[in-house]
Amino acid sequence: MRILLVGAGGVGNAIAKIAAERDFFEVMVVSDYDLSRAESVVEWIRRRHGDDIAAKFLVSKIDASSAENVADVAREFAVTHIINAVEPKFVPTIFAGAYTAEVNYLDMAMSLSEAHEDDPHHKPGIMLGDQQYALNEQWERSGRLALVGMGVEPGLSNVFARYAADYLFSEVDEISVKDGGNLVVRDDEGNEIFAPSFSIWTTIEECLNPPLMFEAGKGWYTTEPFSEPEIFEFPEGIGAVECVNVEHEEVTMLPRNIAAGKVTFKYGLGSEFIAVLKTLHTLGLDATKLQRVRSAQGPVDVAPRDMVAAVLPDPATIGPRMTGKTCAGLLVTGKDKEGRDRATYLYQVTDNADSMAEIEAQCVVAQTAFNPLIALELIAEGIWKGAGVMGPEQFDAKPFLDLMSSSTGYNIKWEAQERLPASPLRHP
Repeated sequence: MRILLVGAGGVGNAIAKIAAERDFFEVMVVSDYDLSRAESVVEWIRRRHGDDIAAKFLVSKIDASSAENVADVAREFAVTHIINAVEPKFVPTIFAGAYTAEVNYLDMAMSLSEAHEDDPHHKPGIMLGDQQYALNEQWERSGRLALVGMGVEPGLSNVFARYAADYLFSEVDEISVKDGGNLVVRDDEGNEIFAPSFSIWTTIEECLNPPLMFEAGKGWYTTEPFSEPEIFEFPEGIGAVECVNVEHEEVTMLPRNIAAGKVTFKYGLGSEFIAVLKTLHTLGLDATKLQRVRSAQGPVDVAPRDMVAAVLPDPATIGPRMTGKTCAGLLVTGKDKEGRDRATYLYQVTDNADSMAEIEAQCVVAQTAFNPLIALELIAEGIWKGAGVMGPEQFDAKPFLDLMSSSTGYNIKWEAQERLPASPLRHP
């Protein structure tokens, strides 16, 4: 297996560092529009693991906005698989570049949605991933695999859903992804600051778009941003966090392959974060349409959202200033194998102190990064296989979770916590 990693930012950086400890691939080409970022990742690997391991990692400049350039780089290095580790706005071009180059593809976020023109808070328009799923037959005929949504959420959450449906439940009433944490970022003086732990570009997209819901018999529908707030008690000391509906890929993916009465995604944002996002929207700073603005070099065209991303701290750099834990998981309710009521929260918690010590990456990007590598290792071993545009929920979850938690694998703990069926939001 020869891998082209597109993007050496927060998640891409962590992917390469984790990959340095695995031997299932021949070469990984770390690529970025800023070649110095790719070079710095490989140099870190050289310092930590030595020249022999670093020799497996090559670097390249790449333009993720050009399908032709992505295909050219893939051909230059004779890669077999592409990992898309950049913002989802680049999904169409990288996806197309992989197909043109006749290589397999993996991403962690899917093609973007477009709100319904007339009724955006009730009816879906173009849903997340629709553009990719539309090309499923094309990828099937090619005999190649496009594994989409293979990060943490979506990704690990889809694996958890598959595991619950196959091994824990006989009937699933609801799958509700619950993501939360107690992360704090401070400045040099120790003051808490606003510093999103993941790409603000992506965060704005998923939080301000109309949230997507699914119900059996009703299908997909949308609601207002930040709707249906609820207090969910997260494990391992994180505690109670208010969660609200946001748009996310799991709601488009899971109903296609898992029978469930309802599928939702709720994010623990916190009141401050919600207030900031609402303000950005009010001021039009969440917009992606280019605006002509003044500069020292004369008028330039800038997307307001890109400007917001530019002035905020880079999520890849905030690890040393961050404390706390992040939790990714999903709450499943329904009937157990004996027909009794059951509520189970399947989750994985990453402590920032641990991820910084292990790979010098903050916990949110580290938690995302190990999942595509586990999937690729299963593919390399022939355990996961298929052709077409497929999500993680279409594969057996047990080999993934076994490799994830094994001491000879990735040594990452996950848990299935039982909740009271009548009151699943809280610990029993």
